[in-house]
Order: sequence, then structure tokens, then C-alpha cells
Amino acid sequence: MSSPPTSPPAAKRQRIDPSLEAISSPSTSTQQVNGYSNGSSSALAVSSAPELPVASTSNVPPNESDDDEGEEQEIKHQEEDDGTHRDMYLDTISRQNLDFDFERLCSKSLSNINVYACLVCGKYFQGRGRGSWAYRHAVGENHRVWLNLSTEKFYVLPEGYLVSDPSLNDIIHVLNPRYTTKDLVKLSKGNQLSYTLGNQPYRPGYIGINNIKKNDYLNVIIQLLLHIPPIRNFFLDPNTPELKEERKPTELVMRLAVLAKRLWNPKLFKSQISPHEFLHEVNKRSNGKFKTTEQGDPVEFLSWLINTLHRDLGGNKKKNSSIIYKSFQGQVQIQTQQVIIHKEYSRPVFDIGRDIQTISSPFLFLALDLPATPLFTDVNEKKIIPQVPLSTILAKFDGKTTQEFGPTLKRHHLTMLPPYLILHIKRFTKNNFVSERNPTIVNFPLRGVDVSDYVDPKPSDPMHTQYDLLSNVTLDTTKASTETSGLGPGITASKKKKNGENEENSLTWKIHIRAGKNQDTDNSAKIKNENDGEEEEEGEKWIELQDLRVEKVTPEIVFLGETVIQVWERRDLSRM
Repeated sequence: MSSPPTSPPAAKRQRIDPSLEAISSPSTSTQQVNGYSNGSSSALAVSSAPELPVASTSNVPPNESDDDEGEEQEIKHQEEDDGTHRDMYLDTISRQNLDFDFERLCSKSLSNINVYACLVCGKYFQGRGRGSWAYRHAVGENHRVWLNLSTEKFYVLPEGYLVSDPSLNDIIHVLNPRYTTKDLVKLSKGNQLSYTLGNQPYRPGYIGINNIKKNDYLNVIIQLLLHIPPIRNFFLDPNTPELKEERKPTELVMRLAVLAKRLWNPKLFKSQISPHEFLHEVNKRSNGKFKTTEQGDPVEFLSWLINTLHRDLGGNKKKNSSIIYKSFQGQVQIQTQQVIIHKEYSRPVFDIGRDIQTISSPFLFLALDLPATPLFTDVNEKKIIPQVPLSTILAKFDGKTTQEFGPTLKRHHLTMLPPYLILHIKRFTKNNFVSERNPTIVNFPLRGVDVSDYVDPKPSDPMHTQYDLLSNVTLDTTKASTETSGLGPGITASKKKKNGENEENSLTWKIHIRAGKNQDTDNSAKIKNENDGEEEEEGEKWIELQDLRVEKVTPEIVFLGETVIQVWERRDLSRM
């Protein structure tokens, strides 16, 4: 039996006169299917779907200038099928293969213009017109459903007709999450549970970030910054003026906003995200200083990032000129005097009778010095790890403690406190010969740190001098030695040299973040999750995040690490 003749492609078929179509059509009633009308005078009646065209074997490169406008001209007269045929292809969508975290580039031409995502295999290709990379992939692999990453419209290729179906809304929410003012209020509670495609529960915002190679020092800063409520709401709020197209935000700002939306997305297909797109822009803007292939300093990255964001958001030297200054800027008074050694004093001291130079300087975070590492060892010939309370190293800013810097003496005093206080505990020291790490453990409370002794004039509201811990970045020493020499049990200098390792490369970073609000009583209320009725404790919880690892920990675990960066939230803000 001979095969039936194939139908010509939809783009090359002859147009049927609408008047003749109306005469020949058995029914002129209009029926809406997936947002399209069947049987109307403007629709082209076709009894069957066309067969797939045969892929060309020639090596002619696809037309890279095939943009949306050109494609609309090429397939202006699209074939309209019935709803059963259109919905049939939606079953081929494989949501577990979809990953929108990476840069939107065609996997063949590496162009970022008019890029489509194949919803079957998850790959990106350019164009949808005849001869384009997406068209060829659709024909060769029989992958039919596609998503335009810019317009967020769905198409079936190679036919090229538009698809509109409510079942596709979850894909749009993963591609480009959108938030309302009501959603932002719920985020700070930290009690909402969501579920992945595999029915695994997760907390929006408290999910893993992929470690591409050695970017864990970057991941902890991303987590730290995007869990500060005003910064988080700034990037999630659709009404933020600085993020509007007419303000022309920089690529760094836009990519951080996209990363923030995905981090807090309650409708993810999997409970992890990749920072690849954002870190690629970081590497570009920093001239290669912060790489994903080499271990780095999270303090340097934090300093660079908040200052760069301040400039990109139109900030200047004025107070509250950007969301960065509104959240982190404080004021410190520095008094300087030339060193004169007195016989009756063992150390140089300030002489009130001599000239004192006083300057007032803004700050975004405060650097705290640890006491020197003790030189004695225990019975096992290992150095004892000392401990120091936070109040001792904060005494640097009491206005009385002096520090010697070359030929000058300095003392510091805070004159204005920020809503969110960032502390940097200086744990590493470098000289011409070696880089050493101070393993001193800092003891601190989780709530109610009073800094009234370090600020003058004191705020009128006592609550403005009390802070609660929000996040704590620590050095993970499970793989690294606690000795300043970098040599641990069974590890000798010759071994480390032979393996091409050093202490800096063996260090890893993790962060503890507070989830939920502080409660004045120990009795935590319980709420029911709206999705499945699962009970979730309301109140303060601590989450430990290290790359893709996310664990709920007891508060006692927070104190055990070698703290490097802390973010403290003012008490009146933590109760809002």
C-alpha cells in the first residue's frame, strides 16, 4: 500500500480565502481551546497535523540573525490544530531536566539573542525559525515543547505555534519568580515549608548553593547578604525603583536580583540553586580577583561587593544614599596622637596635655583584633586553643583602649550605630615569611549584646544599643589544622609540599543563619503548614549551610566554630 502524500510545511501552504473557508466549514461557531479559537473565520481549518520535515544533512550554518521579528514574518500564517493535538506534546515535558540557573546562551552558537529552552532535555538553543538551532534540535530529537527565555512564551516546534496552558505556570515561576508585598512579610517568619518535585521538604531561602569548584567563600557571603531583611526585600520587591528598566541597573545588580528571587522561591523543582551566572559577572567586574576555581577571602569579597553595589545603585558619600548605607553605615570617632614613651609607664599612653587629632569616619563593618595565640602547649604537644569573650575584643571601641600604629597611638569610639552591625574578627595575619591563623574561639551570646558602653552619644531608645545575632560565618576546620603552622596530626610539611597543598587551599567555609523570630518565652507555638497540615515549630531556629548541605542545628553548635564574620540585627528590628 502506498504511503499518503506528505503535507507541505505550514509556512509554505497556500492561504485559504476566509470566505471560502466559511462556506466549506461545517460550523462557524467559535470554540476557545488553550487561549485560541477554533472554527472562527480568522482561523485556518486543517484536518490533520503535518508530518515532520526531514532534517537537512548539509553543513549550512543556521541564520544567527533570526530574531523574533523575522520569525514572525516567516511563520506568519501558522497552522491551527485542535486542542487534543496541542496538549498531547505537553506530556513530553521533563521538569527534572530543567535548570534555569545558568547563563542564557545557545549551546551551539553561544549567542544570548533569542534563546529558547527545550523543555524535554533542558538545553538552550537559538531561534525557532526554519534552519535555526532550536528548529534543528526539535526535528532531529523530536523534542517539541520550547520556552522563549525572554518573552516567557511557549511554542511547539517545528510547527511553530504558540501554546497557552495553565499547567505551564509552575515553569514560569521557576524561571522568573515574582513576589508580592504579602509574600515579603511571610519570608522573615522562616516557618513556611515547600516541596520539590521529589516531594522533599525545604524552607525557601534556606537552601544549598552549588559549589562549582572552590567558591564556598563566595557562597557564604551570598547567603549572608540575601538573608538581611532590607537587602532581601529590596531585590525581591517588584516596585523597587532602582531595579526598573528605565533606571538601567547594572548587570551585577540584575543578576544578584535574579539569584535572590530563586533563593527565596517557594516553588522550586529542586532545593538548590547555582550561582554560576552571578559569579561569572563578579569575576568580570573584579578583573578576575574573585574566582570560582581558587580559594579566597570572604571578608575581601564582602567588602568589594557591598561597595560595588552601593556605587551601582547610585549611592554617594551622603548618608542613606543607597540600601547598603541605610542598612550598614555607622560612624566611628578616631583620636590620634604621636607616641611619647614615659618612664613610669610600660606602654605608650595618651597624654591629654598634648595635641590630639580627632576625625570622624563612616564604616560599613568593624574589624576586631584577637589576642595573640599562646605559645605554650599541652601534654600532647599541641597548642591549646584559647577562648575570649566578645566584650573583650569589642573594648577596642570604648574610647579608652589604645592601639599603637607605628609612631602614633589611636583609640576608637562609636558615635552612630547602624541597623545591622557587621563584625569582622581578624583571624589571619601575614608577614614576609608566613601566613598564620589564630584559632582563638570567640564566646558570644545569641541575643541581647549591649554596645551602649562603646557608643557616645547614646541613642534615646535603649533598644537601639542591643543587638541579636542574625548570621555567623565560620571557618570549617574539619579538614584543616588548628595550629598556626598548618600542620595537623599525621601531616608533615614534606607531605603537604609533596601533595601540592597549603593551608589556605584546605580551608572551607560555612554559615549559621537564624530562621524565624525571637520569642520572649521558651514555649514555642506550633502552626500548621497550609500545604499538607504538617506541624512546624514557630520561633527561633538555627540553620547551618555549607554549599549544598543544609542542616538544622542546636544553638550550642553556633559557638564552636572559628568565627570570622558576624551580622547583628538591632533588637527593635528583630522583633518586627
